[in-house]
Amino acid sequence: MSKCGYIARLELQPSISNLGYDLKLENFPGGSETFEIILKFCYGLPIAFNPNNIAPLRCASEFLDMSEEYEDGNLISKTEAFLTLVILSSWKETITVLKSCKNLSPWAENLQIVRRCCDSIAWKASRENSTTEDIANRQGWWFDDVATLGIDHFMRIITTIKVKGTKPEIIGKCIMHYAKKWLPGMDVELEGLRGYGYGKHELQFSILNAGKEEVSVGQKEQRTIIENLVNLLPHQDEGVSCKFFLQMLKMAMVYNASPALISELEKRVGMMLEDANANDLLIPNYKNEDHAKLNSPEHNTMHNIDVVQRIMDYFLMHEQQQQQKQQNMGKTNVSKILDNYLAEVARDPNLSITKFQVLAESLPENARTCHDGLYRAIDTYLKPIVFFSHIRHYLNMIGEGCAN
Repeated sequence: MSKCGYIARLELQPSISNLGYDLKLENFPGGSETFEIILKFCYGLPIAFNPNNIAPLRCASEFLDMSEEYEDGNLISKTEAFLTLVILSSWKETITVLKSCKNLSPWAENLQIVRRCCDSIAWKASRENSTTEDIANRQGWWFDDVATLGIDHFMRIITTIKVKGTKPEIIGKCIMHYAKKWLPGMDVELEGLRGYGYGKHELQFSILNAGKEEVSVGQKEQRTIIENLVNLLPHQDEGVSCKFFLQMLKMAMVYNASPALISELEKRVGMMLEDANANDLLIPNYKNEDHAKLNSPEHNTMHNIDVVQRIMDYFLMHEQQQQQKQQNMGKTNVSKILDNYLAEVARDPNLSITKFQVLAESLPENARTCHDGLYRAIDTYLKPIVFFSHIRHYLNMIGEGCAN
């Protein structure tokens, strides 16, 4: 009671057994382990501060009002000094303390522990990246540590680093590093229909509970990570690759992200489409339970053609703006990408002629210097049709022979 203002102010009630007093501390930061350390401090026993216990002890000492008003060298001043002089001067220990703040809300926020840790990390990272040494060989030193943090703390650090003027490509690479760690499946490469088990009756990527109100905690967390990372991405084209945007687009579709977010990703891909390749554009037709109930072949295509069509539309809009600015256009390269993509999806038996034709005609006539790729795609599309027409012809002949 001599060191804790909170307990000194309480009107203690005798316990039922009359052997002492009952004291219940609601929402005590740090739990029983932290309280045990504070008991040792109150009774003059030696305690050791370390990166794992300093944040809980700082919060708990504030909860108990262990200020200098009650005793010189009380726990608030001791923990505050250790945080400022020892922890924040060390990269590794600052990361450890920041992780320990996860279950200390709102105390760690109100006491500025989270802000000070994030600012310290951002300052150290941006200071290193601002040097004239070879950044390509040094920039990754802090990526792994920052990628171990939760998305809230990661966002705050990256936002602060942006303000400090760190190059977009550095920020982009850090975000890509984080995404690969927290979004399983980002690096899965599927090449054409072979990658999807071509030859089966139908391809379905079933997303459990997609579209329902009751979504698992894991899915909500993944969706939150995707949405926050997209918002963090640099607006400059050199920030991240077109391939990464397409990977994020696939993840956003898997975890049923908002239509606005998906549209934003499609737009960013459209602006960089000349840097893509056909395999990057092979986006599986992810299906939720309601979609799976539709029996129309149009809804059973192995690839999401509509997404690529929208990406093409965004690309053409961007090209028109660039043309008005008298800048170079990338239609020639995109025509090759589109023709290669058409050649891949042309083998899908459920792809309608309408969708194939609309996508093939997306580019203006002057965009192709050579039509060989388009002819190859058309030939690929027509082969199964010709094959089945021959089968029908032979079956009719056999039927006529049997009738005779």
